[in-house]
Amino acid sequence: MTFVLPDDLAPEVYPLAWLVGSWEGHGVVDYPGIPATDFRQTIDFTHDGGPYLEYRSAITLMGPDGETGQVWAVESGFWRVAPSVPEGYELKDFQHPLEVVLTDAAGFVAVYVGAVGNGRIDLGTDLMARTASAPEVAGATRLYGLVNGELMWAQDLAAFGNELQSYASGRLSRIEP
Repeated sequence: MTFVLPDDLAPEVYPLAWLVGSWEGHGVVDYPGIPATDFRQTIDFTHDGGPYLEYRSAITLMGPDGETGQVWAVESGFWRVAPSVPEGYELKDFQHPLEVVLTDAAGFVAVYVGAVGNGRIDLGTDLMARTASAPEVAGATRLYGLVNGELMWAQDLAAFGNELQSYASGRLSRIEP
């Protein structure tokens, strides 16, 4: 599928333009205390002409025969190219500073900072906040990459008293520009 820069996309988010559209695919969650489980995922990156992208992700577990299982995670938020590099953060060539604010239906909010460039996004949490009933999540990192036209991602998580380690990953194909 040929990539087309949306006409009304704000110039501030051009480094994120390759994300715009709907993505769908599969992945796996595997973490201490959580048995390895396959899932289906949809991600939508949309825009309204403002200097940010709107984000929504839904993960649904798959049963042993590939049937649809329970909803595992739903999150939404905003991605924007930051006007300046966060203190203590160094960018590589062709990278731009990135800020992401995500809310999760499980009851927590995460603020990520990182960089976007060359079809790759690296993020780490700067702030985590949660409701009293939300899971105990201390921090996370995420990596996104455009590989042969597919969106690949991996997330490491520090939660439930565990150190930061691999939590989930996925491979998604663009279904709608």
